[in-house]
Amino acid sequence: MTDPPRRDPVNAVRIGTGRRALSDLYYDLMRRRWRWLMGVLTAAYLLINLVFAALYILDPTGFSGSERIGFNEAFNFSVQTFATIGYGGLAPKSAFANLLVTIEALTGIMYTALATGLVFAKFSRPTARVTFSKHMTVNLRNGKPVLQFRLANARGNELLEASIHVTVLKTEVSTEGHQMRRLHDVKLDRNSSPLFTLSWLVMHEIDEQSPLFGEDEASLAADEVLFIVTLTGIDGTFAQSVHARHMYEFHDIRWGHRFVDIISPHSPGRLQMDVGKIHDVVPIE
Repeated sequence: MTDPPRRDPVNAVRIGTGRRALSDLYYDLMRRRWRWLMGVLTAAYLLINLVFAALYILDPTGFSGSERIGFNEAFNFSVQTFATIGYGGLAPKSAFANLLVTIEALTGIMYTALATGLVFAKFSRPTARVTFSKHMTVNLRNGKPVLQFRLANARGNELLEASIHVTVLKTEVSTEGHQMRRLHDVKLDRNSSPLFTLSWLVMHEIDEQSPLFGEDEASLAADEVLFIVTLTGIDGTFAQSVHARHMYEFHDIRWGHRFVDIISPHSPGRLQMDVGKIHDVVPIE
């Protein structure tokens, strides 16, 4: 059985924005994964050297150290020039070759500066390694239905002044009969934590003021309700703000279930947290 498709506003198709690829290149490189960034930098490095190698062989006799260079020699010379290595086996002697060397040396300096800046900025940017449970649960607590989900600090560092905000996207019908998808704030039992290092069970009591009051599994499925969860805090190591977010679909709710415990004693004075069980739920009998 395949998982149902998941909706994410980030993946929405935007039409009529007049978006230019180069204007958002830095943003795209920063938000992509490491392997994507390194792949782009490697491809650009090889492409630039291939272009200059093809230009160098337009003047194959314009170099001292060889009567006539081939493509392999031109590519190796381009790499040495681009990286400002300069082994000395070949040297430009014609005006055309010297002009290309000047242009490539400037290109190499600019490429190195841009690549170094991108890698350093991405490497030094703190991130919140937070694991969200795959499911939400609805069960009774003190005789009232409560919506729950949980998250864990997988890195185990100090996340200070952490706060959680939950909103639900559902259809609202006006008195005139007009339908509109609107975001409704979900009031939490506790929406902040001075120190988030282990796990956090987030709870919302479904009372008369709740946007989920009167809803059940069938009504939430019919409305295709979407929950948006955002977490913000201060990384104790970098003293910088970090954030994480997660989306829950209506089909992620497990009715009449509860989460299994993931924290237990380890040794005198120490606890252990099994992050691998953060998604586990069991039915309430």
